[in-house]
Amino acid sequence: MTDSNQPEMTEAGQLMRRIRSFVRREGRLTKGQERALTQLWPVMGVEFSGDMLDLAALFGREAPVVLEIGFGMGASLVEMAQAAPEKNFIGIEVHRPGVGACLSAAEEAGVTNLRLFCHDAVEVLEQMLPEQSIDTLQLFFPDPWHKSRHHKRRIVQPAFVQMLRPRLKIDGLFHMATDWQNYAEHMLEVMQAAPGFANTSDFGDYVPRPDSRPLTKFERRGHRLGHGVWDLVFKRTN
Repeated sequence: MTDSNQPEMTEAGQLMRRIRSFVRREGRLTKGQERALTQLWPVMGVEFSGDMLDLAALFGREAPVVLEIGFGMGASLVEMAQAAPEKNFIGIEVHRPGVGACLSAAEEAGVTNLRLFCHDAVEVLEQMLPEQSIDTLQLFFPDPWHKSRHHKRRIVQPAFVQMLRPRLKIDGLFHMATDWQNYAEHMLEVMQAAPGFANTSDFGDYVPRPDSRPLTKFERRGHRLGHGVWDLVFKRTN
């Protein structure tokens, strides 16, 4: 999971193009990450092409698909894929060291039900994922853009939600998590107003952390410091 490498959105819900210099700020690849990108990317990596994917062909089977936007270093994504071998997992991340780390962790865990993109998530969703192809879409700890003047850059905006909605199957789930209460409230406001979605919370707001979402080291540290974490799970209804 990552706070800094997920797409930024304008107030109108359009993708903000990244300046190319972000590549130079991402940090150097370790030898292990570089090896993983060289040796394992051909097996688990998916190049962005703009062509619609055949997910059954990509994984060599028909199975429920879980997609995560911004998996950071990939530890929890690999843990989820290992715990649910009956599902197919897709991760999208622009941070190459994170992709390399995720590939290494997947190899070490013996995970084979995982495929990765190193590209902007909005473009992957719009151009490569067919309608009603995703069972669960995960967005964990996106950049909160905590300053008020930057709130418009938050990825969870009405236009983004309506862009991803067709990619979810009917009854498919959009699962979000954040450790910023203001962003949780923003997510809730956007999703409550979003056509075609229903809140799965019994109380109309947040849900307890599902067992399927592993606790990260970052989150455990936050719990020790008394920081809150808010999970939201909305179901596509039409």
